[in-house]
Amino acid sequence: MNPMRIEAPARRAWLRGGLALALGAGLGLRAGATAQAPLVKVWKGPSCGCCKDWITHLQANGFRTQAVDEGNTDARERLGVALQYGSCHTALVGGYAIEGHVPAREIQRLLKERPRAIGLAVPAMPLGSPGMDGPEYGGRKDPYDVLLLLPGGGSRVYQSYR
Repeated sequence: MNPMRIEAPARRAWLRGGLALALGAGLGLRAGATAQAPLVKVWKGPSCGCCKDWITHLQANGFRTQAVDEGNTDARERLGVALQYGSCHTALVGGYAIEGHVPAREIQRLLKERPRAIGLAVPAMPLGSPGMDGPEYGGRKDPYDVLLLLPGGGSRVYQSYR
């Protein structure tokens, strides 16, 4: 008998075990990545297309999302975001309020740095910001700032987009 040759029943068992291990590891990685992804709860109007596009942007950048189609006025107030920073949707992630079309990159930075703040805002709805960058806008881009909302009602520029 050849010592390098594995008999058919043993070979099948070995292959099944290896396949199960590989498949389990692959599923575990995907499940682990999903479980580790921050959840962003988004309050928006039920038919707002730019809000849906912003949610898609977040998902494409590794966030899990949960949309609440009740509008965002009450959520904005509850989270302590002043009306002057308002936009069409309000979100909550990792204890921070997110108001408007904030890029995923800045949310990731916020969650990494964990500053003492209420959250981030992109007031109004600037063209070219995530969710306001679809083909219907003809490639137009407005300069805008992502603001860090500070306790007490103030803010400072967290990141500028020009």
